[in-house]
Amino acid sequence: MDLPFLRAHPHLLPTFLAHQRLRTTPVSGGSISVAERIGLDDGTQLFLKTWPGGVSAAPTVEPAPAPPGLFAAEARGLRWLREAGGVAVPQVYAQTDDLLLMQWVDHAQPTVAAAERFGAGLALTHNAGAPEFGAAAEGFLAGLPLDNTRGADWPTWYRERRILPYLKLAVDAGALDPADATHIESIHIEAPAESPARIHGDLWPGNIVWGPSDIAWLIDPAAHGGHRETDLATLSLFGGAPQLSRIVAAYNEVQPLAEDWQARVPLHQLHLLLAHAVLFGRSYRTAVLDAAAHYR
Repeated sequence: MDLPFLRAHPHLLPTFLAHQRLRTTPVSGGSISVAERIGLDDGTQLFLKTWPGGVSAAPTVEPAPAPPGLFAAEARGLRWLREAGGVAVPQVYAQTDDLLLMQWVDHAQPTVAAAERFGAGLALTHNAGAPEFGAAAEGFLAGLPLDNTRGADWPTWYRERRILPYLKLAVDAGALDPADATHIESIHIEAPAESPARIHGDLWPGNIVWGPSDIAWLIDPAAHGGHRETDLATLSLFGGAPQLSRIVAAYNEVQPLAEDWQARVPLHQLHLLLAHAVLFGRSYRTAVLDAAAHYR
């Protein structure tokens, strides 16, 4: 079993896994998908993502299909970001409705050099641009549908395609109250007018893999044309990315941010906080309301 064969016949991978034809090791850390490290006969190491209960080396009683289009959207986003030639992005080798097979990246410490290289690379990725805000196809944020309907005006697009859809889902899930939604709907959204950037779209610190040779890698994208401040803002969520000040400084050397960009950090974080409220419940209510309160 080698990589060229798997790339040519991805539909056979579930059969090989079921019959233990491949060496597999579970990988921890994913809250939405199941991850495994795959070892081939020639020594190649690969990263396999599947949906919980679906394709896996560990048999399950009731297999569950992935949401239609989930892995296609992730593969499309990874390839689009990789084409920018900025931050390193794992190569996609195979994708079906039930799995995503890609390059394995070893883990290493987040050095200062890696952070600076990442910041400069992120600016280059953003500079690759996009035709409009949004994308040509619908996407996913974790397992939630992502409305990528295109638009030309970022404040309007961000409200209609990022804030309002997740706000409704959060209220429906009981994570927010109807009165909370009324307050959030009234926030004032503005940012410097810029051309659409090629952004990761879900760039919280857990979606960076710090690898060897001072290289940081982007994973798990919700890639689309967006405002570049969004990626910078979400890097400070949930404890913040390691060496964040170095990342931002290196970014600014390549493509300076507006002097007041940090005043909009909670605004750009709001859609991810709302998504977490949908996925994980009412414990995120305070964070959502605090972020929105800056802009009422």
